[in-house]
Amino acid sequence: MPQKIYFFLIIVLFFTACHNDTENNTTVVINKEQQLKDSVTKYPDSMLLRENLIEYYRENKNYAQALATTNNYLKKDSLNPRLWDIQGTLYFENKDTLHSIRSFENAVAILPNPPYLMSLGSLYAETKDPRALTVADALMLNSKGSSQKESLFIKGLYNSLTGNSNKAITYFDSCINIDYTFTFAYREKAICFYNMGKYNDALDVLSKAILVVNTYEEAYYWMGRCHEKLGDKVDAIKDYQTALQIDKDYIEAKEALAKLSPAT
Repeated sequence: MPQKIYFFLIIVLFFTACHNDTENNTTVVINKEQQLKDSVTKYPDSMLLRENLIEYYRENKNYAQALATTNNYLKKDSLNPRLWDIQGTLYFENKDTLHSIRSFENAVAILPNPPYLMSLGSLYAETKDPRALTVADALMLNSKGSSQKESLFIKGLYNSLTGNSNKAITYFDSCINIDYTFTFAYREKAICFYNMGKYNDALDVLSKAILVVNTYEEAYYWMGRCHEKLGDKVDAIKDYQTALQIDKDYIEAKEALAKLSPAT
């Protein structure tokens, strides 16, 4: 979580909440799943209903079933780029990078539109694959310039992860100049400074990110890491605590806080 991938998920969440609190929870879950299956059976051509069922399994962390369901749909509809993109997302979240890349490649091969190029380019960058730069250029071309910041970001991310921090910072600055609310660019720019040992510079960037979104938990986490490097334990603890107030499941912030304040 300290470096969440700038990932372009396009799964749509359309679920009806269960309101009958008197039912047994297990029964509610079974009924929900069966209702979704029945809907797909009744309207087999509805992409939205198929996505609803996949998302149901995904929300419940049942990636095996989510992938099995997606794979079953792909057997019948192998030229559907959205299904390949969903499959890639599921594989990525299930920590299977190799299969995730293959899925995104299939989506792009069928339809090289911006969302699919963004997913593939981001993952190429995360895996230090130089094809990230080619995809970034294709993204700029296919979007007719409307995805300029995303294209530049992919290039920045690739350069950052391959050790060219100064060049990466230039790309991230360009992203921020296009859209000052683009928090991912602030985070990655700060990480570049952090990796260069320029902790005060990183803090300055992160402070600007918080001005844009004051609930940006990753900015607080990285501020904590910078304050640790600067020997400021008190502020580091405060930063990690703030990150956890925003996201109580932030594992890296929990671990960092526990090391500084074992009794917390």
